Amino acid sequence: MDQKLSLIDSHCHLYYPDFEADWEQMLARASQNGVRGMVVVGADLASSRQAVELAVRYEQLYCTVGIHPHDVATATAATISEIKHLAQTTPKCVAIGEIGLDFYRDRAPRDPQRTVYGHFLQMALELDKPVVIHDRDAHQETLGQIKAAGVTKGVMHCFSGDSDFARQCLEQGLYISIPGTVTYPSNQQLRDVVQAMPMERLLLETDCPYLPPVPHRGRRNEPAYTLITAEKVAELKGLTLDDVGRITTMNAGRLFNIPLWDESSKIAYRIRNSLYLNITNRCSNSCTFCAKFDEFTVKGHNLLLDHEPGFGEVMAAIGQPTGIDEVVFCGFGESLLRLELVKQVATALKKRGFPIRINSDGQANLVHGRNILPELEGLVDSISISLNAPDAVTYGRLCNTPFGEAGFAGVCDFLRDAPRYIPDVTATAVTVPGVDMEACRRLAESLGVQFRVREYAEVG
Repeated sequence: MDQKLSLIDSHCHLYYPDFEADWEQMLARASQNGVRGMVVVGADLASSRQAVELAVRYEQLYCTVGIHPHDVATATAATISEIKHLAQTTPKCVAIGEIGLDFYRDRAPRDPQRTVYGHFLQMALELDKPVVIHDRDAHQETLGQIKAAGVTKGVMHCFSGDSDFARQCLEQGLYISIPGTVTYPSNQQLRDVVQAMPMERLLLETDCPYLPPVPHRGRRNEPAYTLITAEKVAELKGLTLDDVGRITTMNAGRLFNIPLWDESSKIAYRIRNSLYLNITNRCSNSCTFCAKFDEFTVKGHNLLLDHEPGFGEVMAAIGQPTGIDEVVFCGFGESLLRLELVKQVATALKKRGFPIRINSDGQANLVHGRNILPELEGLVDSISISLNAPDAVTYGRLCNTPFGEAGFAGVCDFLRDAPRYIPDVTATAVTVPGVDMEACRRLAESLGVQFRVREYAEVG
């Protein structure tokens, strides 16, 4: 499985004179560090024109147009009209921005900031473009105007709020953009935000030539250093660099319509050092909290199958992977519905020395009308079963099992019996609001298996 790093610098100011002396070398360094795309952000009319010119000239560059809150004094009716024209006539203009409020330096009076910001929010709605938001010491008012305008597409650039404010932004539909300041020793707040927020709502940026990451502080920032920020985010999230690149490239692609995300359906896909196998989208249950009812992507992989693959297709998709700790039957469906294929593939992979894990809803015995666990003995090293509830009533309400009251009993029986055939058995529960995790833990322990909590907002 070929892994190629892909990053997007979602916010940079490449029109500054700082880049004139080594322009081509700067672009080459970005490419060498996996930066496939850069969004050049306008801050006034002149820089918006420059951003447009660069996006037209260079395939890997995209642009935005807008007026920074420091520069609202330049925002005449004619200026705003020309910026709107640029947005309408430039195919690679992906957003309106940088716009917003800055009450930290107060380089412009606050009322004109509010007025100009409101004009551009309305422009974004009219043109159906996302917004790139500058917010400094004006968190609630910045977000308040977004809510009042009804804007639900955009990014909070160079995020400077806490985790609670980040959640408010996500609830409004916004993304959070992480700059190189996440590497600064004093910026624990931003690291806390990264750890608390789902990866699927994060972007990466440099804001260059400003805010260079450690170890480049005191020097000019540049798009190549997006890699340093990605490495820090990977460390904080417990992911690989490839994971962070793939996910944030998908995020930027969705927000800005930048076509750099691999949208092809995946049979075999990698997260961290595990190789996952997606062999069906069918499920026994129809769980109310299942992420696939919103979308079919997990950690940047599209898992929507157009058909159920056979043995040859699965093995071809697996290829000759390296650096793999385990192979996991876990796509966006219940793998044990395809029991015979699971046994075939697991047999082939065990001969190659791969540990095998299955993630399941634990209802395979009910589906197949027999105890299938003996058939997994010697093939499967570990299995995770979605318990998700401490009692049959809660289980039925959350999981919509087709087996009625027998569904929950079947899961418990499966868990109780599984250790006879599989060395490592774990019951899991998703932190759906209102579910008693400790009661789930006690039930798992009474069944003689381990227990693990899975975060409600984090899939994969």
